Amino acid sequence: MEKQREQKEPLPVQENLIEGRNVVLEALRSGQSVDKLYVLEGCKDGPVMTILREAKKQQVPLQQVSRQRLDQLSETGRHQGVLGYVSAYPYKEVEEMLEAAREKGEDPFLIFLDGVEDPHNLGAIIRTANLAGAHGVVIPKRRAAGLTAAAARASAGAVCYTPVARVTNLKKTMEELKEKGLWFVCADMEGDSMYRVDLKGPLGLVLGNEGEGVSRLVRETCDFKASIPMKGNIDSLNVSVAAGVLAFEILHQRNK
Repeated sequence: MEKQREQKEPLPVQENLIEGRNVVLEALRSGQSVDKLYVLEGCKDGPVMTILREAKKQQVPLQQVSRQRLDQLSETGRHQGVLGYVSAYPYKEVEEMLEAAREKGEDPFLIFLDGVEDPHNLGAIIRTANLAGAHGVVIPKRRAAGLTAAAARASAGAVCYTPVARVTNLKKTMEELKEKGLWFVCADMEGDSMYRVDLKGPLGLVLGNEGEGVSRLVRETCDFKASIPMKGNIDSLNVSVAAGVLAFEILHQRNK
């Protein structure tokens, strides 16, 4: 169960919100993709404990917060100590992405996002993935933007065509895919120029979050690093822009 200091938790976008014990429990039991739950801290009555058990079983990120915080998040004022956020679009499995590549006779090309928290960046990257021929986008369950309506709008419709998978452990998923023949390249300013890196073949492109980049464990799981040559007075690009530059260099090398 995840418990964080709530003063550091930003206000989520008020979209895809579900409130009340029965509504939340039915969403969990029906198999609907629940991105996150907020539960009144210290509440241990029967219905809430049932929700906690179901959330744990499905590995749904959960945070215990004060009543004041729940009132702040609630749209109806009738949250009954429980509210959550559900996905605007269904998630897919990574295996479906690999199967799509096989059906097209192409080497798999997946984009992995390590903690991208802005739904607009996520949507923009999904749009880039579609246009660059990627077979899917993979995101972690925790500390990352999900398929909210804001992300879907930012994708300009690409979310309807490019599958997004949400996994519990990004590093473990990468290791399993490496056993199936995928190589992983990490976007890193200290890496070799992307023009000197072989970006053909079965590939996973890994990008980090907006502030800290790719986490150490995920970066160490990658096979090599690639950087984007830049000029100017600042030293980094927005993650969605970096994703576009690298993804189209991958497309360019594949089309050579």
